[in-house]
Amino acid sequence: MPQTLAEKIIATASGHQSVSPGDIVTARVDLAMIHDSGGPRRVKPILDRFGGTVWDPNKVVVVSDHYVPAHDDETRSIQALTKKWVADQGIRAFYDEKGICHVVVPENGHLIPGMFVVGGDSHSPTGGAFGTYMFGIGATEMAGVLLTGEIWIKVPETILIEWTGQLGPRISAKDMMLYTCGKLGMDGGQYQAVEYRGSAVAKLDMQERMTLSNMTAELGGQAGIIAPDETTAGYLRECGRTVENADFWRTDVGARLKAHHIFDASALEPQVAAPHSPANAAQVGDYNKVPVNVAYIGACTGAKLADLRMAAEVLRGCKLSSNVTLKIAPASLKDQEIAKNEGLMALFAEAGAEILPNACGICAGYGPDRLGEDVVCISTTARNFRGRMGAPSSKVFLGSPYTVAASAVAGYIADPREIQGRHR
Repeated sequence: MPQTLAEKIIATASGHQSVSPGDIVTARVDLAMIHDSGGPRRVKPILDRFGGTVWDPNKVVVVSDHYVPAHDDETRSIQALTKKWVADQGIRAFYDEKGICHVVVPENGHLIPGMFVVGGDSHSPTGGAFGTYMFGIGATEMAGVLLTGEIWIKVPETILIEWTGQLGPRISAKDMMLYTCGKLGMDGGQYQAVEYRGSAVAKLDMQERMTLSNMTAELGGQAGIIAPDETTAGYLRECGRTVENADFWRTDVGARLKAHHIFDASALEPQVAAPHSPANAAQVGDYNKVPVNVAYIGACTGAKLADLRMAAEVLRGCKLSSNVTLKIAPASLKDQEIAKNEGLMALFAEAGAEILPNACGICAGYGPDRLGEDVVCISTTARNFRGRMGAPSSKVFLGSPYTVAASAVAGYIADPREIQGRHR
């Protein structure tokens, strides 16, 4: 029977030859990822109650990224608890203040096609860019996984989103996802598996594919998957990993789909989502000239190396508007170091940007840089819910790194194709 990629991964994890949508199976977990916010401080009391320890320390990754840097007694206490718990459990894959979990985990080679992975964060579908089935769970379910190495799952249907054609200049995966949110809404994924493919997807690098999978959460999907190809294999080779059975890890011809949406990348315009939902997406021209106070390039969705390069392309040879504060929080220390070596960090400083730590920071409403009262911000983050990034009176528009950088230069929401600095 033809199977979708999601069904193949779940069947393998549960020891079945095949599965069908609606089946409830118990799956073996290949990897569990937790961070300092929803991790040890939440799961430790549950594990202690049962007198249990982690089922396999080699299959657990812990990342400190939310309460980073620690700035008061509470955050210092959380970080100390995280470090002690990791040491007590014998977990070696601990990334302390190295960046945001959804970027740090793949850049260290923890994800390969065919894996069944759970993460203690809603943007865990990011891992699906590598042909894994990765989804977010809460602390109680995570405690069960950490004790047993297993979790039950209802086999989802698959929604296929196909992007034909190719993206135009200064249009990115973020624009693709904002457009999709605008078309399908925040329940467009219906807690199913969402698979992305098509000629435009095939041309994206791995970090741009990660943006597609990441924002599956904004569609309401459980997992966002992209079948592996040579781009996947090349990225993994740089991480010291290899792809096995790549031809198997893809949806079979004739597999049953819940829906099949086809969008034309060649016709896509830069997108902006107005407050307070990613589904409020429209062409950038619909919001042209809306003044902004803060431009934020940050988060797992919008501050990876690929994103920093986009912002730099726009900012090169430009100065910020006197009315705008540009804040940049590179998604990982590794990406920041590469950006530094490429001269991007110096370019950002020359333009007048403020550089923040490699952490979730403003995106999740953590730390001292949260948005103040009545601030109007344009951001590369995935979400713009009321009060999420700071004061409830603040307003957040979402855009690509190109669009956010262009708006920082113009002083208002601007089409990135209209900002002409000194190019390479």
